Amino acid sequence: MHTVVSADADIPATRQTYRTVTGAVTRIDAHQHFWSYSPAAFDWIDPGSVLAQDFVPDDLMPLLDDAAIDGCIAVQACQTDAETDWLLDLAAASPRIVGVVGWIDLRADDVVQRLQARAASSKLIGFRHIVQDEPDDAFLLTPAFVRGVRAALKQGFSYDILVKPRQAIHVRRFCDAVAAGLSDAPRLILDHGAKPDIAQGGWHPWADAIADMAQVPSLYCKISGLVTEADHVTWTGDQIARYLDHLLACFGPDRLIFGSDWPVCRLAAEYRRVVDLIEDFVTRACPGARDGIFGGNAATAYRL
Repeated sequence: MHTVVSADADIPATRQTYRTVTGAVTRIDAHQHFWSYSPAAFDWIDPGSVLAQDFVPDDLMPLLDDAAIDGCIAVQACQTDAETDWLLDLAAASPRIVGVVGWIDLRADDVVQRLQARAASSKLIGFRHIVQDEPDDAFLLTPAFVRGVRAALKQGFSYDILVKPRQAIHVRRFCDAVAAGLSDAPRLILDHGAKPDIAQGGWHPWADAIADMAQVPSLYCKISGLVTEADHVTWTGDQIARYLDHLLACFGPDRLIFGSDWPVCRLAAEYRRVVDLIEDFVTRACPGARDGIFGGNAATAYRL
């Protein structure tokens, strides 16, 4: 794993001070994407959008350097085995991609065999299904899906939960369901803080669902993707602070994980502004948790 042991002249003085005082650190962006763009594969992207292009490691690495981020976790954006293979190839060629959260058909009858076939991939650390796009708000609770996620956890993988507030009300029951029959606590990571409707000032049922699911002690939460849930043009740090504070109050600093959601974040903010948003939040609300939120908690959750 790539680590940085000295300050860099191009890094702001405040961040240089942090890195110099703490010595060798590993700051991880635990949620970003790469893709080879095509309109068919990414039909959710407007063809005129800034996202309608390829994004590969060479595009990201200078941004990591500028923000003093040492490594990253690449997360699936397409629900295909081919994309997972492609991400693993990228990770094999880049030591700074410390892990891949891929996709697998968790509802397949032969899911156990499929998982076993994936077990040899050292950088494949977990899986994700794009539950937010499922029409059934209770999709997480369907028996075949619960069985598949439990099988992945038994194989030593983690599972990323991607839901919107209307689905978040089922996360606590989902966590309890997949834990049944496991000898260890399930390693589950909530993406994007369950995507609160910041643009409209939405609070309930999101806030109640967060408080409920946070009672599962092995559930981590990524403070990622929040800028794109706010108004893409007019958002401010103060608008997002309310939601970050609630996530901190419910999960505590030891279960919060930084992720940029790059390049999707570019709809609302460039990489450095996203990093600075969370840096400012940590400085204000929990300065002693900086190492954990910017790397240590991700390393624990994903067993990096």
